[in-house]
Amino acid sequence: MSLFWRIFGLNALVLGTATALLLWAPVTVSVPVLLTEAVILVGGLAVMLVANAALLRWGLAPLGRLTKLMATVDLLRPGQRLPVPGGGRGPGGDGPGGGRGGEVTELIRTFNAMLDRLEHERATSSARVLLAQEAERRRIAQELHDEVGQSMTAILLVLGRAADDADEPLREELRQAQEITRDSLDEVRRLVRRLRPGVLEDLGLVSALTSLTEDFAVHTGLYVARRFDTDLPALDQETELVLYRVAQESLTNAARHADARRVEVGLRRAGQAVVLEIADDGRGIEAAREGAGIRGMRERALLAGATLNLTSTSGSGTRIRLITPVPRKS
Repeated sequence: MSLFWRIFGLNALVLGTATALLLWAPVTVSVPVLLTEAVILVGGLAVMLVANAALLRWGLAPLGRLTKLMATVDLLRPGQRLPVPGGGRGPGGDGPGGGRGGEVTELIRTFNAMLDRLEHERATSSARVLLAQEAERRRIAQELHDEVGQSMTAILLVLGRAADDADEPLREELRQAQEITRDSLDEVRRLVRRLRPGVLEDLGLVSALTSLTEDFAVHTGLYVARRFDTDLPALDQETELVLYRVAQESLTNAARHADARRVEVGLRRAGQAVVLEIADDGRGIEAAREGAGIRGMRERALLAGATLNLTSTSGSGTRIRLITPVPRKS
C-alpha cells in the first residue's frame, strides 16, 4: 500500500468510525447546544484526534527511523541498516516477503542499497589512498636513508678527523658538533623506522611491535606492558601492516593527548581472529569526538576487513581494540 493510500485509509477509518457513532448512537444535538452535548462532541473530537495521531505515528514510524539513520550514519562504521518491512533485502524484493511494496518500503530498500554501494566505494578508495600513502612513506624513508643518512655519516667522519688534528678549544667545539650530528643521525634513523618498518618485513609482526613499544618507552618515558601470544596465525603482509599502523597511532595518541603514565599493548588470537588491544590509564576522551588519528585507524581497519572499537571514559583511560579476521587459506 502506498503512503498516500495508507494515510488516506487511516483518516477514513477514524472519520468513518465517528460517522457511525453519530448515526447509530442515541445522541442528538439541540439548538442551542446543551452543555452535555457540547462535552460529548468535544470529547469525541479529542478521541478522533488522538486516534488519528496514534495511527499516523505508527504508519510513519519507518520514515522517522530512516531520518535518524541518515543523520547519524558513518561509512567508517559499516553495517548500519534499517530492517525492510516484509523481510525484503533489496530493491525489487528478492528475499522472504519481498516483492513490490509501498513507497516507504522501497525507500528503505533503496537507502540500504545506497549504503552498500557507498561503503564499497569508500573502502575501495581508502585502500587506494592508504596504499599510495605507504608507497610514498617507503620512498621518503629510502631517500632519508640513502641521501640524508649517508651525508650525515660523511659529516661525522670529517668532523672526527678534523677534531683529531685540531687544537683546543677548537677540538672541543668540533667534538660537540660531532655529538649533535650523531644525535641528528639517530633521529633520522628513527624517522626511517617509523616511515618504513623494515623489522616488520624481515622479522614479523611480534618483533615489529616489540621494537615499536621499546622505542616508544625510551622516547616518551611511559611504562609499556606487552602481552603477545606466541601461537598467532599467519597473516598476510597487508593485514600485519594495518595492525602495526593502528598500534603506532594508538601509542602516539596516548603520548600526545592522554596524559598517561602506563600503556598496555596486547596481541592475541581469538578464534578465527587476531585481536590487538592498546589501553592507557590517561584522562580519556571527555566528549564523543574523534580526531583525524582515530578516523585514520578506522579507514585502515576497513582495509583489512577488521572492526575497530574504542572505549573511553573521562578519567579512566582509553582502550582501543582492533579485531582482525584471519585470512582463509585458498
